[in-house]
Amino acid sequence: MNEVKEGEVYRHFKGTFFYIICVAQDSETCERIVVYRHLDNTKGIWTRNEKMFLEEIPERPDNVTKQKHRFERIDNLTDYYLK
Repeated sequence: MNEVKEGEVYRHFKGTFFYIICVAQDSETCERIVVYRHLDNTKGIWTRNEKMFLEEIPERPDNVTKQKHRFERIDNLTDYYLK
């Protein structure tokens, strides 16, 4: 997958949508860290290293979206709300 970028929207494999606030750099490891929040902005701000953010996930029963990666970029959010 591509690098995460500020302003993009991603869907978690459990179905929740997230907005990317920014991508930071860890001061110790220089790893890229994704800073994100729920689209409804009610559940705080979260961070996760980019590698884990984009990692493939094994088959699991709570993967309601049936997606391949932990988070997947959403190009047209309206399409998901109209389904």
